[in-house]
Amino acid sequence: MPNSNKSPLRNPRSKRPLRPVHIVGTGSYVPDRILTNADLEKIVDTTDEWITTRSGIKERRIAPDYICTSDMATEAARRAMDQAGIRAEEIDLIICATITPDMPFPATACVIQNKIGAKRAAAFDLEAACSGFLYGLEVGQQFITSGTYDTVLVIGAEKLSTIVDWQDRSTCVLFGDGAGAAILRSRGEEHGILTTCMGADGSQADILMMPAGGSKFPASKESVSAGMHHLKMSGKEVYKQAVIAMQTAAEEALRKCNLTINDIKCVIPHQANSRIIEAIADRLGAPMEKIYMNLQRYGNVSAASVAIALDEAAREGRFQRGDLILLVVFGSGLTWASCVIQW
Repeated sequence: MPNSNKSPLRNPRSKRPLRPVHIVGTGSYVPDRILTNADLEKIVDTTDEWITTRSGIKERRIAPDYICTSDMATEAARRAMDQAGIRAEEIDLIICATITPDMPFPATACVIQNKIGAKRAAAFDLEAACSGFLYGLEVGQQFITSGTYDTVLVIGAEKLSTIVDWQDRSTCVLFGDGAGAAILRSRGEEHGILTTCMGADGSQADILMMPAGGSKFPASKESVSAGMHHLKMSGKEVYKQAVIAMQTAAEEALRKCNLTINDIKCVIPHQANSRIIEAIADRLGAPMEKIYMNLQRYGNVSAASVAIALDEAAREGRFQRGDLILLVVFGSGLTWASCVIQW
């Protein structure tokens, strides 16, 4: 199908109102501190070769104690606002996707609202783990297509260094800290976010989780001693489910837009594991040069991963105005999502 500014794609099966939604600005932030695989060799029984072979990750960013999730989210938001030319008072809604909020309540989005000075904005958090940013894009889009709001700020932000078990070599090597943000608006053009597909399977919630800290297992001496406030993951099962779910989600999004992978300029998958990404690329028939990866520098930053990657890919010129991009993610829940955007 045509892929140009002059002939924006339309989704013939779409039931959306005729108010298309566009990403008009992106921004990201990662902490300065770099934790390399060599550094981890001094902390746990692991090696650079073991980590690289199994994940593709070479280093990750770790936030200092005095920086919390809202701080990183605020900086990413400001950068997105600057790129979009949006003032704080123009923002109608803030959605923060995170599994590491500043505190159980109030919502981290409310803290961000205050920090950026968006006094008019409604604000709430969204928890869909690594799928959170795409879930947030779809929720934000609905507010704009319905005419409820004009400008929505969507953020994915995580400080995963606070919930990993630094004695568990199978998980602590995978995760990092950071934030990414996008400004949503309607530019009055037909293209933009063409479709979003979301899914979940709660029957497998226990393969990637943090057991304690909620109403089921409130914080106690026993829960802390048992390490229940750390992230727990069944790696092999997560790998299998991630490949299947992301392939299915990507194919569904392409089908809804009457596209094939050949129409896509750039694929931005969740940045969790290079083997997962390579398996998905192979199943979709996408050459690796079409796949954007930055996990070697940041590791898995959960809800922030695809948001950071989107911002970096845009800044690096991996796609231009009118190009088609495919975002696809998978996370705890289990949750998954895909999104096709004409930039």
